[in-house]
Amino acid sequence: MEQWEYLTRFIEADARQTAVSEYVSDLEVENMPIYSPEAMMPELNRLGAKGWELVHMQPVHIGNNYDVLMHEGGGTRRWTNKYFCVFKRRI
Repeated sequence: MEQWEYLTRFIEADARQTAVSEYVSDLEVENMPIYSPEAMMPELNRLGAKGWELVHMQPVHIGNNYDVLMHEGGGTRRWTNKYFCVFKRRI
């Protein structure tokens, strides 16, 4: 029977991070917006190289205690560049 282990992470899309700058220059992408989802690719690739497969990703607002805002109510909309990610790999 197959067995899996799971990993949860908050990943931030921020093109100002050093690893992102290096990744973008390799792709020859010009003027990537600061919070572009592509800015998460170096971290996703790093985890993938360790055998972790992304199985879920959801934009979230993270509280001071690393709790997640589920519903703000009142029709209020907010922007975020942070994502809750779930990965799995075979053991």
